[in-house]
Amino acid sequence: MSIKEELKRRFARTDKPASAKESGNGNGNGGNGNHNETAPTDSAPKPESPSQTNSTFDLDELPDSGGNELRQVRAKESSRLSIPHQINENLDGQEVLVRIKAFYHSLLDEMRKVIVGQQDIIDLIVISMLCKGHVLLEGVPGLGKTLLFKTLSRLMNLSFSHVQFTPDLMPSDIIGTEIIQHNAETQQREMRFLKGPIFCHFLLADEINRTSPKTQSALLQAMQDREVSVGHYTYKLEEPFFVLATQNPIDQEGVYPLPEAQLDRFMFNVFIDYPSYEEEIEIAIRYTQNTSPELSTVISKEDILNLQSMVRGMLISDSVLKYAVDLSVATRPLKENPYQFVREWVEWGGGPRATLNLVLAAKARALLKGNYCVSCEDVRAIAPSVLRHRLKVNFTAEAEGIKTIDVINRLLAEVPEQKKKRSFF
Repeated sequence: MSIKEELKRRFARTDKPASAKESGNGNGNGGNGNHNETAPTDSAPKPESPSQTNSTFDLDELPDSGGNELRQVRAKESSRLSIPHQINENLDGQEVLVRIKAFYHSLLDEMRKVIVGQQDIIDLIVISMLCKGHVLLEGVPGLGKTLLFKTLSRLMNLSFSHVQFTPDLMPSDIIGTEIIQHNAETQQREMRFLKGPIFCHFLLADEINRTSPKTQSALLQAMQDREVSVGHYTYKLEEPFFVLATQNPIDQEGVYPLPEAQLDRFMFNVFIDYPSYEEEIEIAIRYTQNTSPELSTVISKEDILNLQSMVRGMLISDSVLKYAVDLSVATRPLKENPYQFVREWVEWGGGPRATLNLVLAAKARALLKGNYCVSCEDVRAIAPSVLRHRLKVNFTAEAEGIKTIDVINRLLAEVPEQKKKRSFF
């Protein structure tokens, strides 16, 4: 089977997406109806998941992504690039990947108009979004975390909500509440749901560890199931839905550390560091003037949904897949673990969700790089951010000054790659 035929089978959608149902304001009467009845929603239909059937073909058939095609596409499409949802006879897999790579370069060019540096942070946030994941970002105040996320939402023309978490914040302040409203037609009072800031595409949960566990848990259902249950109704969140939560690592008084169950909901745990000396000079010059950059939308909501569908259709060989599983399993302090330092220093390691996130994130990274299939380098590049918050070192490691990232880096150096085979999943 050729690569063109394989990509057609992976990415093509057999049915046309159903049209979105009109739902008005999506509010429901909380006084009647069945328990957990799905409320009307104006969200866009989700793209169908690509097939997961295995296939095998020769590695020699995989062409290079090349730079000539990329320059040609960018020259032809100086405006926003459209990402196709399928591959037809007139659009082969090579052109799709070149177009995706060109889109990402356009996104980075627009981001650089506002954000100075932080290239790795931007990469991880976009990768997580394409995987339908969420990011926990840690860093001292004033590093541009809010500006980065808000700029990204502007470039994608998606709604943005900023919630500052405080000790007195209640769950209803985030998800919404039911209010009593007078119906002018029936002359009766009825319950109406007033949506909270969580009903958006990009939600910034600022200093999430400052609020109580009761309010923190209000995000669990939304992050995992993309829905919110209030009273007798369940309200669907519009796709794409993405949560970026921030934590301040300085203050440790008056905070509520996130429990492991909620930490595991985040795909990445990312640390943002100070800018370099040259970058800080550029920041001081850029943001002490009256001028502000003009930003252009580089992608639509439909294109983002198509990209999310394409991520799961990316090719991954069995050797790379097993390498990702080996990394995740190696973090667990089991008796049969061959790495003695893990048994000595780690209290618990990553579970199956860590493996899933390793594979998905590696697929998204390969797609943005314009590659046909995933490599072990893609897995290694995202492994620290996937595993950092899923490992906990014990007292012995802390006494020796060993941190979680030290264990992860040593595993990346010692876990061998699997023998390369020619089968793809």
